[in-house]
Amino acid sequence: MKELALHILDIAQNSIRAEATLIEITIKEDITKDIFSIEIKDNGIGMDEETLKRVEDPFFTTRNTRKIGLGVSLLKTAALQCEGSFNILSKKRMGTILTVVFKHSHIDRAPLGSIEDTIVTLLMMEKEVDYIYNHHYNNNSFSFNTKEVKAILQGLPITDIKVIDWIKRHVADEIKDIVNS
Repeated sequence: MKELALHILDIAQNSIRAEATLIEITIKEDITKDIFSIEIKDNGIGMDEETLKRVEDPFFTTRNTRKIGLGVSLLKTAALQCEGSFNILSKKRMGTILTVVFKHSHIDRAPLGSIEDTIVTLLMMEKEVDYIYNHHYNNNSFSFNTKEVKAILQGLPITDIKVIDWIKRHVADEIKDIVNS
């Protein structure tokens, strides 16, 4: 995939299929340590040990609609090719935590891309799931929590087009602010 945000979208969709009601996405960029990491944590149904062993296999999927599951294996390959690492932890009825680390300056590391589009796409797909997005850039950080937004909206759907437009602009602007500070 050309953008890491698309990998995040794919993994978050897996979390939704795993009945998660809360998905936490954390991005850490540390220029001094030359690290770009992504962690996606959910409270879904989790995986048993056998499924966890097979999840990185591109020819394994739990979906009935197709016979291959490239998302996790492509993300792992991308991280390893960029002098990074990949780890996935999961327990039945406890959820899953996927962590990938890239060498930030690696020439082959895909750009983050439009994470704001990923967030609004996820919101439009499944409005009952809550999301926490954390982005750390060196010593600066930004956090976005859909539970907080929903409380402010007082019943207005988070999928209302004006709300979605605001979320998209807000996330993009806040990321620019922490990167340029």
